[in-house]
Amino acid sequence: MSLAIVYSRGRSGIEAPLVTVEVNVSNGLPSLSIVGLPETAVKESKDRVYGAILNSHFEFPIQRITINLAPADLPKEGGRFDLAIALGILAASGQIPRNELHLYECVGELSLGGNLRAIHGTLPVSLQAKQAGRQLILPLENAAEAALIQQVKLVPARTLLDVCAHLSGQTTLLPIPPLVRTEQSQLLDFADVQGQYHVKRAFEIAAAGGHNLLMLGPPGTGKSMLASRLPSILPPLSEFQAQQTAAIASVSEQGFKVENWCQPPFRAPHHTASAAALVGGGSNPKPGEISLAHNGALFLDELPEFDRRVLEVLREPLESGHITISRATRQADFPARFQLIAAMNPCPCGYLGDASGRCHCTMEQVSRYRNKISGPLLDRIDMHLEVPRVSHEVLRKGSPEGQESSQQIRARVIAARAIAVGRCNKANAVLSVNEVKLFCPLHERGHQLLEQAIERFGLSHRAYHRILKLSRTIADLAQSPAIEISHLSEAISYRKLDRAIK
Repeated sequence: MSLAIVYSRGRSGIEAPLVTVEVNVSNGLPSLSIVGLPETAVKESKDRVYGAILNSHFEFPIQRITINLAPADLPKEGGRFDLAIALGILAASGQIPRNELHLYECVGELSLGGNLRAIHGTLPVSLQAKQAGRQLILPLENAAEAALIQQVKLVPARTLLDVCAHLSGQTTLLPIPPLVRTEQSQLLDFADVQGQYHVKRAFEIAAAGGHNLLMLGPPGTGKSMLASRLPSILPPLSEFQAQQTAAIASVSEQGFKVENWCQPPFRAPHHTASAAALVGGGSNPKPGEISLAHNGALFLDELPEFDRRVLEVLREPLESGHITISRATRQADFPARFQLIAAMNPCPCGYLGDASGRCHCTMEQVSRYRNKISGPLLDRIDMHLEVPRVSHEVLRKGSPEGQESSQQIRARVIAARAIAVGRCNKANAVLSVNEVKLFCPLHERGHQLLEQAIERFGLSHRAYHRILKLSRTIADLAQSPAIEISHLSEAISYRKLDRAIK
């Protein structure tokens, strides 16, 4: 009887829990059994491993083989354990040395020919392997993503035979190529947008403080054009934020693109998206759009066209910054600290109040259309502004003052965000109630102005705090240590629309 132990990593949300693959080869009728809550794809690994071992010129033991995936109460899914199972069988049968297997962790799916295929969720595996102090053996296709974790020791390989040669000391696998990153200049530029100065100003404030924003205006005024250029002025992610964002994308079905490292994500789901598509779901919970937009922006165009029940699921994560998906057999937590950018028309046809007089919507139709957005959801959006039509002269000749580029705006955004981070280590939009009291004090005239606004517009306590946070961001953009009346007045001006929409 012979026993071999190989370490691997499973998947639970954005975590990569340790899975110990124990392979026991003993005398008895030839068989292979896998225990430890394996799902169908894991059970099928016996056939992939059998073909890979034979086609790699090794012998498959004609004995009783028992494979235990511990811990037994953690569900195992996918083909990520193929490599660890194959190495365990080869080590237990004495075909490769096993005295150094405890120094490595192994993930990777095997083809019948013995080639290693890429898996999802490599980044969390790399992070956990680094923390455990082990080297990570993985498919070459996943190596660039795994290398985003600094100082991790990687052993990328193309085939099972390459891995066995490395473990036997016959060859040494080569390091991975350097990381390639995308330059910010490849993003869309705000200089393309003619006019709309007050809307650009609002986007600058939203980017600097991480605030939510709603645009209201007729079709063709540039709402979607403006939103698509938000990524070009957002500040770069910190190392920790980049790891979190990349880990979420890595465990999703779409995977993570290495060139997007340190760039805030921008997600724009269609209005036919379901609640599960937004928050995540499935029998094995996967992240939804709000988690894929973590540390970035989520753009919802044609906001009232979304099902109201779909929009209501945004309320809790907008406040808490995370989402918990519960199923009968498991539960997964995903971070969801996103910046909501939304756009809508003033009425079903879109031309209410337009000079062309094309709108024929009744007041009942307009009210029904706008009431698709509930008061509690609207209350969680910091800025509401109208996006008017640009004159034909501005469209034809351009603005006489010229257009600021995204690079110019982004420089001011980064400077303002640096002030906020230096003060409280976070963006102003996520300040707690106690932090608002500490970092957003007002003069007596400021308190009087804010109280008048609350009484006039009937604003909630949540709106009160959001106005203060917005004022703090406007003051940071002005490099002002204190919140002045002008900063507070501008912040209040962005809350008027929520009363008009009801």
